[in-house]
Amino acid sequence: MKDYTNLNKTRPEVIKNMLLAAFGLFIFAIGVYVTIQANIGVAPWDVLNQGLTKRTGLLYGNVMIIVSLSVILLDVLMKEPIGMGMLLDTIVVGKTVDLMNWLDWLKPRQTVWGGVLTLLAGIVLLAIGMRVYMALGLGCGPRDTFLVALCKRFPKLSIGTLNVIMWATVTLIGWILGGQVGIGTVISVVAMGPILQTLCTATHFNAADVVHQNLLKTLKVLATDAE
Repeated sequence: MKDYTNLNKTRPEVIKNMLLAAFGLFIFAIGVYVTIQANIGVAPWDVLNQGLTKRTGLLYGNVMIIVSLSVILLDVLMKEPIGMGMLLDTIVVGKTVDLMNWLDWLKPRQTVWGGVLTLLAGIVLLAIGMRVYMALGLGCGPRDTFLVALCKRFPKLSIGTLNVIMWATVTLIGWILGGQVGIGTVISVVAMGPILQTLCTATHFNAADVVHQNLLKTLKVLATDAE
């Protein structure tokens, strides 16, 4: 079994893992794009963003920033490292989704069944991307870092179960605040956890086993070739 506690000790290893993390996030971003094109309901976190926008009157983009910063604060309070992976997440995912929109290679689905199949395909891509970049010890995006923190604090619950609980909670709060919940939202809440869990089980991966490196240590290794 791979040792996930002693990663990123040399410059070549960090560079290799950064490239692999970027690749994983690229797959994840394609998954984001595909789920959007399913056209049967927004994602759980977007329900929360919508609800907060309605209740506060703030611009949607500003609400997204506030929510992201709030999750990062929770990550810090839960003593999870803020790593290179979070920076890569910010850059790679956003720009890849922009690229997919520019290429316009997948049209929005016009039927419910077409939307469901497309959404499930997107969720599989999300899970694959998460599995790839979460295992590299460079930290994760804000929401995935929070999920990892939950895995460490509730070891008797699987990552799939915790993902369902987290997404369901976010969706419920967003719905109460006025966000729109569609069939795609419900499918995302129910399906993402089991799909992610199946992938992790099949590859013998436990997110709680990974010791993530904070950004300062990663930069130090890149600068000096030693931690």
